[in-house]
Amino acid sequence: MEHGQIFRIAAIPGDGVGAEVVAAGQQVLDSLAQASTGKFSIDWISFPWGSAYYAEHGVMMHPKGLEMLQDTDAIYFGAVGWENVPDHTSLWGLRLNITQNFDQWANIRPVKFLPGIQSPLGRTDTAELDWVVVRENSEGEYAGLGGRNLSGRGPGSEVAVQTALFTESGCERIIRFAFELARTRPVRKVSSVTKSNAQQYGMVLWDEVFRRVAAGYPEVETESVLVDAMSAKFVLQPEQLSVVVASNLFADILSDLGSALAGSLGLAASANLNPERRFPSMFEPVHGSAPDIAGQGISNPVGAVASAALMLDHLGLPEEARRLEAAIKTVTAAGIKTRDVGGTAVTQEVTDAVVAALLSQDAAVGPER
Repeated sequence: MEHGQIFRIAAIPGDGVGAEVVAAGQQVLDSLAQASTGKFSIDWISFPWGSAYYAEHGVMMHPKGLEMLQDTDAIYFGAVGWENVPDHTSLWGLRLNITQNFDQWANIRPVKFLPGIQSPLGRTDTAELDWVVVRENSEGEYAGLGGRNLSGRGPGSEVAVQTALFTESGCERIIRFAFELARTRPVRKVSSVTKSNAQQYGMVLWDEVFRRVAAGYPEVETESVLVDAMSAKFVLQPEQLSVVVASNLFADILSDLGSALAGSLGLAASANLNPERRFPSMFEPVHGSAPDIAGQGISNPVGAVASAALMLDHLGLPEEARRLEAAIKTVTAAGIKTRDVGGTAVTQEVTDAVVAALLSQDAAVGPER
C-alpha cells in the first residue's frame, strides 16, 4: 500500500443510536490512523440523511446522494428508522437504496463470541465458536418485486403480492464467494440454507447451483440444510458451523440469531460488499436505531467498531483490522461492557477503553513497530 494513503470515507449516522455508534467508530479509527505514524489517514465526509432529513425534505437522502457517495472509498453507516417514517419507507429510501444501486451483493456477518460476554447458550466453550453468515444481498426475498392492488373493492379486499427473485448468476456469485471465504478459514466448510422442499422453484435453483459450484471446491466440506433445521443447529450444534450461506431473508434472520447467541445484537458487525469494487462498499452494525435508548449514551459501540475492522480489511489494512479486533477482546475481557451485555459502562467509556487498548498495543511493541 502507498505510504501516507488518505481514505475518503462517507459517514452516514442515520437515526437514533446510529449517531452515537458511528461517532464511537470514528473516534477509534482516527486514533488508529494517528498511531499509524503516517501510514494512513481518513478524510471523513458526513451526510445527515435519515428520518430527520425526511421530515424536512420528504426524502430519506439527497436526490443526488448516490453520485455524492460514488467517489468515496467506503461508507460507514449507523442505523435507520424512526417513528415519523414508515419502516419500509426509511429502509428502501436509504439503506436499501444504497445497497441495491451500488450492487453490494455480498453481505458478510461474522458471529463472534467475545471473552467476558455471557452467551445465553449457557456453554463453557463458547470462546471456540466462530462462524460467518454470508448473505445474498441483492435479490431473493428483498428484490422489491410485487405490488398492492384491488383496494377499490372495499375494506378487506386488497391484495398484496411479494415476489422473491432467484437468478442463476445471483445464486452462483454469492455461493462462490462463500466457498472462497471458506478456503481462508481454519475449518473449510460451507453450509447452504434453503427451504427448497416448500419453495420448489427459486430455492431448488439455489440448491442446484450450490451442488455445481461445490464440485469445483473438493477441499471444502459441504452441507445443505433447511432453514428451520439450521435455526436449531445454531443453538444446539454451533460448533459444526464455519461459513453459512443463505438467501437475503434467511441469512438476515439467522445472523440475528447468531448475534443474540453471542450475547447481543449490539455486538454484531456487517459488511455490504461490492466485490468487483465498481462501487463503494458499506459497513454497519447489525442493530437498529433503538429509539428506546437513543440519546442516553448507553448504546453498545462494539458492533460499529467491529464493522470498522471489516472496513479496514476491505481498504487493505488487515494488520490494523486484527489490532482493532484484539482491542475489542481486551475491553470485553476486562469487563468494560454496556448494559445490554450485563455491564454498566456507557458508550463513551467502552470507546475510550478500545482506544486505550490500541495505545497499549503500541506501547508493548515499542517505537520500532
